Amino acid sequence: MDTPPAVSWLEKLIPAVWYGSLTVFVAIAAALSILLYITHADSRKRVLSTLLIALIGLLVVNVSPPTESGQWVRQTAVIVLGLAMIRLWAMLLFRLLLPVLRIHPPRILEEILVVLGYIAWGLVLLRLAGLDLSHIVTTSAVITAVLAFAMQDTLGNILAGLSLQIDNSVEIGDWIKSGDLVGRVVEINWRATSVETRNWETVVVPNSVLMKNHFSILGKRRGNPQQWRRWVWFNINWDTLPTQIIGVVEKSLREAQLPGVAATPAPNCILMGFENGYTRYAVRYWLTDLAADDYTDSIVRTHIDAALRRHNLRMASPYYNVLTIKENEKYIEARMKRHLEERVLALRKVELLSSLNDEEMVVLADQLKFTPFVTGDIIMHQGAVAHWLYIMLSGEVEVWVEMPDSGRKLVDVLKSGSFFGEMGLMTGESRSSTVIARSNVECLRLDKDAFQSILVSRKELAETISAILAQRLEEQRNRAPDSALDAEGDAPRRAELVDRIRSFFGLNKH
Repeated sequence: MDTPPAVSWLEKLIPAVWYGSLTVFVAIAAALSILLYITHADSRKRVLSTLLIALIGLLVVNVSPPTESGQWVRQTAVIVLGLAMIRLWAMLLFRLLLPVLRIHPPRILEEILVVLGYIAWGLVLLRLAGLDLSHIVTTSAVITAVLAFAMQDTLGNILAGLSLQIDNSVEIGDWIKSGDLVGRVVEINWRATSVETRNWETVVVPNSVLMKNHFSILGKRRGNPQQWRRWVWFNINWDTLPTQIIGVVEKSLREAQLPGVAATPAPNCILMGFENGYTRYAVRYWLTDLAADDYTDSIVRTHIDAALRRHNLRMASPYYNVLTIKENEKYIEARMKRHLEERVLALRKVELLSSLNDEEMVVLADQLKFTPFVTGDIIMHQGAVAHWLYIMLSGEVEVWVEMPDSGRKLVDVLKSGSFFGEMGLMTGESRSSTVIARSNVECLRLDKDAFQSILVSRKELAETISAILAQRLEEQRNRAPDSALDAEGDAPRRAELVDRIRSFFGLNKH
């Protein structure tokens, strides 16, 4: 049986590298590839597929039979193995070895090196196959001109990608805005730049298009952390002083420490202009998480609305001409009656007011003020003076006590139906703790002025209220830490509380 003809170029290539060195070379690449797979999650898919192709190629080279068809299979395997090893070693060089030396070249250079490696591998195979490369060199000028004309867009993308990465115009992780496109740059390769939007879309932009059009890098300023200024607009009626609006809004936003809102620069409120029937304001804050722009805007808006409502400041409503009929008046009257009943029911849950009769409950309910708070709002500051009491309709609040060692301790969590601030209402004392909204909270606020007329007409209520206050103070002291009790001293007795209530409300003069 005749021996099948051999492939001449393969015989020239294989003996030069075969005697065990090819297997060792692939084994070293495989070991480094495993390390790259473990340390670089973003490269795992490409590393695994390329290494698998290389191992299959090596296996075919080793086991292919010495027949003519086997030689052709072996020849194909060598070509594929070479291409796979070029790709694999380029990844190992740029993603594993150079970073160890603290060298971080642009990723596009890896792609260019791989293309040049493929070309060089092709020339080596052609030369071993017997092709005279001098003929290619003599006609290279014509070939270059033809290729440049045919691949001008591709060359433009490659050069544009090189420019973007070499001069660090755009880096992986930057947020860019180009026309209607807003997103985070996740990859810059030889052909295009990939941008992930907030809508979970990946937009592929040719590098040449990105270079020909202007684009903005959001939240990036030299020497500063990544944060992006946002604008939140709102309108208020003309009858409120702008300085009052600005002070209320800025104080609320700066105290709340909202997630995603930078502490420096601090949020600020500015007057932007005067429109038909209202003044236009804007809150400017700096967003730290650029992926959560709309969500953070919503949080800021809810805090603005809650702060304005607490100070009885309402946003401007549009003006319309509305035809009213009698049924509207009946509806309004029924709604007001229903709200009054709900407030009376809330008052009856307050142990401090349990001795009031129905008529007095209705009088108080009519003067209650609805006060909403948003998560993180500070409802009361320890040491502050405020002559009102809060009745919780919904939500949860945390009660914190400042310690002598400049720390603070959580002493209680109040839920819907609770009330707090009774000492400030009844005796005028400063707040004994700080209360912070744990969730969105709705409260009714009872002021001193609303309670004044009832106590003047029924002075004996001071005795009843003082007994309840003494009991609540004792309960609060049982929950408070010992160090805080030492700083406060002894709790006031019932008789002392009666005197304080009478003095605060001026009952001794009546």
